[in-house]
Amino acid sequence: MSLLPEGLLPDSRRTCNLALSRRAAFRGLAGFLAGSPLFGYQQDPFRDHSRVPALPEMVETFDFEPVAHAKVTRQAYDYLAYGVDGEFTLRRNREAFDWVGLVSRRFADVSAVRTESNLLGMKLPFPMLIAPTARHIMFHPDAEAATHAGATAASNTPLIVSNVATFPVEKIAAAATGPWLFQLYPQPGPDYNRQTLEKAQAAGCQAVVVTVDQQASVYERSLHDRNLATSLSPVPTPQATGPRPPANPYRVPSGRLWYEWSLFDDLRRVVKVPLIAKGILTREDALLCLEHGVDAIYVSTLEVLPEIVDAVHGRVPILFDSGIRRGSDILKALALGASAVGLGRTPLWGLAAYGPSGVQKVLEILQAELVQAMAATGRPTLASIDKTLVKTEFL
Repeated sequence: MSLLPEGLLPDSRRTCNLALSRRAAFRGLAGFLAGSPLFGYQQDPFRDHSRVPALPEMVETFDFEPVAHAKVTRQAYDYLAYGVDGEFTLRRNREAFDWVGLVSRRFADVSAVRTESNLLGMKLPFPMLIAPTARHIMFHPDAEAATHAGATAASNTPLIVSNVATFPVEKIAAAATGPWLFQLYPQPGPDYNRQTLEKAQAAGCQAVVVTVDQQASVYERSLHDRNLATSLSPVPTPQATGPRPPANPYRVPSGRLWYEWSLFDDLRRVVKVPLIAKGILTREDALLCLEHGVDAIYVSTLEVLPEIVDAVHGRVPILFDSGIRRGSDILKALALGASAVGLGRTPLWGLAAYGPSGVQKVLEILQAELVQAMAATGRPTLASIDKTLVKTEFL
């Protein structure tokens, strides 16, 4: 080491000391790149990158959707979120709850709110079920078995198992002890329907829900996503055994264009449990359901619920789903005449976000909110809920 002052060092030594070390050079380059606006384009502007909340921190069903969005693929999320065509109906079904106001009854004893009921022979602690949705494998590796476990943990909430479930009905039924129903997409020809329904009934389903809507639905979001890559295991689509209508060039699926009311007459010969028609939207179709021996009617939008309830006049139970996100939404549907409600997207948000515990938490939040809404409006029992509880302003 030289004892000479810096200014007296040889020129070569001074040049060496002034040169950047390799570490300092990389540090400077990294700082420059980190500050470059070009790297802003590498970030995902649609996702919240803050801390994911723990399950006990979730206080409403809306809290689950962003967590689910962050955990699943875009294809899976869009499948869960999409609606028909440009999704106007999807938005309107949700907005319809804003057009129904709750009217409170004062000086009512609500120190003990009771929510139990009986639906088609099933004892329900709360008037809610999980609506049929397909391909739960997109949201959790245990698929419908995980959903069934979470639903059973939440006061034995019944699960309606989709005809296009990931696992066989026997495996789903064995996953938990709670009640479950089976949903059927009918196929032309008697063999498929008979074999499928016999299998579901042998596994212990307590009712059969027959989907009769969506004959010619087009999902624009799905069309835009059709080239997305997927690593998901394919779920077999039910195969018809009878003749199908000829294909058409207008993107209209032909699989359900053959439905006739005689379908229920044929199914009634096979189904030994209650038979439910899902997707009814008019009083005329509701009355035809009664003529063809349907045991319950499943309505798919809040706006038509009152007219169908009036037409049926208590002869069979009315189920309702579409757009429910809060316990007060459930109370509004019950006040308009529903016997129970189905929950579609919200339990799957819970499944995708936290697995079976997420399903359980979503249901428990809605159960607690329903009790709170009943207490706030002075309705201590389900029997005390009627249409005087609401004022409607449907557009």
